[in-house]
Amino acid sequence: MSSNAFIFLAVRPGGGRSFGLRQAGTVSILAQSLRAEGRMLVRSWRVPSWMAREPKLALVDQAALNEQLGQLVSRGVPLVEALDVTTQTVRPVARPRVTQLRDLVQSGQGFADACKRVGGFDQVTIAVYKAAERSGDLAGAAKELAITARRRLAIGNKAITLMMYPAIVMSISLLVATFMMLVVVPMMGEGLTKSNIELPMFSKIVINTGMWMRGNVPLLLIGLLVFVGFCIVFRGAVLNGVGRLTRRLPIIRDVILAQESARFFAVMGAMTKTGVPLADALGTANQAVNHPKMRSQLERLRTRLIEGGILRMLIDEVTTLPVSTRRLLIASERSGDMESAFHTLANDMQDEVEKTSSRLLAVLEPGMIIIMFAVIGSLLLALMLPMLTLTNNIKF
Repeated sequence: MSSNAFIFLAVRPGGGRSFGLRQAGTVSILAQSLRAEGRMLVRSWRVPSWMAREPKLALVDQAALNEQLGQLVSRGVPLVEALDVTTQTVRPVARPRVTQLRDLVQSGQGFADACKRVGGFDQVTIAVYKAAERSGDLAGAAKELAITARRRLAIGNKAITLMMYPAIVMSISLLVATFMMLVVVPMMGEGLTKSNIELPMFSKIVINTGMWMRGNVPLLLIGLLVFVGFCIVFRGAVLNGVGRLTRRLPIIRDVILAQESARFFAVMGAMTKTGVPLADALGTANQAVNHPKMRSQLERLRTRLIEGGILRMLIDEVTTLPVSTRRLLIASERSGDMESAFHTLANDMQDEVEKTSSRLLAVLEPGMIIIMFAVIGSLLLALMLPMLTLTNNIKF
């Protein structure tokens, strides 16, 4: 079913109205989702679908959903009742989606198909659910997906921690530098100019730039807005460019590869646990890999495996994986225990993310301090040079 975007007007139970923008297949589905939130649809207007991108179900909600399903279904609780309990464990923002999921399952629809219709679940999750329905082990699949979601949350939190420090330092540096260029530098420059002091070339450039910036604040704001708009409109190209740059930087490159490997092996562990054939599992798990080179090598491995290639020889060609990882996979393939290898490697790669992230943070801390002093110190130097020159020219 295609998804449409609607601007809607709804009435709250306690009175008052609310506007919103949401994706839904039809107006009736929109009304149903609002009713699950305790709101009644009054009017809706259809708009282009690109105006309302369907949000994915957050990892924290996926983890809570799968943990509850794994525990309850494994103990014999019917799926509909398990989903009813799950609506109370996820965050309020996710409850309407889980409620709709429960209603679809109660009406007789398959769980994987219901997840696909509700939206918000990625292809990997839906593929695992489909395989679990075929094997009859939905509880086991839910537990594996919960573990995978928790691992991804841990990796994501580590990435946020890594980005917070440089973001804070760079923001402070930018704010201080902007204040100095707009206020301090022009004020000092006017004083030095009135004193007829000969300014060094570097000081002239900085002072003239600061005075120009102070006199063209509206133009600078317009330029900033244009830059932000450009980044939003062409965010795909911007993110791709940043991604290419970070994948070439030594320590950051190691962190990214460890993150991608941990995600891949976690998905492979969940897929093989539910009995999905290796080639099919690779086809789905490769979608979770964002590293271009790694994804290309894994896709080639899958294609050649389907064509009849020998797995242990193909594994050795995936050079983006560490040698020790490839050797473990080859040994597991010979023993016929790939499932355990995937789980082991998922844990090992998560530990590797921790270690490489700690090393990166140890490098970032002094690096950011150096950058901050380079930005602010250069401005201070431009103001201090004329004074030092004047001091040297004084005759005692």
